[in-house]
Amino acid sequence: MTSTDYRGRFAPSPTGPLHFGSLVAALASFLEARCHQGQWLVRIEDLDPLREPPEATGQILRSLDAHGLMADDAVRFQSRRHEAYQAAIDRLLETGHAYRCVCSRKELAQHHGRHPHQCRDGHIAAGDRPFAVRFALTDETSHWQDQLLGPQVQTVAAELDDPVILRKEGFYAYQLAVVVDDIDQGITHVVRGSDLLDMTAQQQQVYRALGATPPHWLHIPVILNDQGQKLSKQTHAPALDDTRPSDNLVQALAALGQEPPTELTREPVEQVLAWGIRHWRRAAAHLTAR
Repeated sequence: MTSTDYRGRFAPSPTGPLHFGSLVAALASFLEARCHQGQWLVRIEDLDPLREPPEATGQILRSLDAHGLMADDAVRFQSRRHEAYQAAIDRLLETGHAYRCVCSRKELAQHHGRHPHQCRDGHIAAGDRPFAVRFALTDETSHWQDQLLGPQVQTVAAELDDPVILRKEGFYAYQLAVVVDDIDQGITHVVRGSDLLDMTAQQQQVYRALGATPPHWLHIPVILNDQGQKLSKQTHAPALDDTRPSDNLVQALAALGQEPPTELTREPVEQVLAWGIRHWRRAAAHLTAR
């Protein structure tokens, strides 16, 4: 496999500084790309300014730099890509793969996920009331091969599972933007946390609706805190200590089942990453996957 055959990425949301769980995800995607002589990109998914402290993006990029995780191209910022997302939404609306939805969450819950305003039938005019745009799923039992977890089967139901791609507040949603950018950047392989596994079947339909082939998927372990919760800003995950990057990387390798030698913590980050590339065993992470 040559560098043109493999393009991966790490795409954090800047809701806070990088924490250990994010480092594990970044490292796994980096090692997968390097082991395949591929390219590794960084994308900042800054789509929701209400949840993004202004300093978070700089903190994330400095942490990646401190840990030697260097992208092979300029960092992409989704906040600068609104025109591309709107063009995709317009295309999906025109082709019948999306629709405007005025239903509130309460209304959808009261109707067991069905749309009381018959939004999927196209009766909602843009000026009637505030609306979201949803992707119109097709009933499907989706099958694919996860490169870590093996054969996967997911069933999605039209209307009941239709994801929002443009929120009523005017913010572009993850389910749209991630697909548009993966297509535009030529991403062939996605390595991400297993907490996103349940989104895969929906996203594969968005890829196909935009005329693209879905990437290969690899879902890695989710790192949990002592209470069994996923490490995140919401669960008060501590920021990485960028003054001890080798220690952090060795711990991340261990969390991925790679069994790094303890003396590796005394080596510079370049040597830690070189060890990780030489000894990367994707299947070992399966033992810790959740």
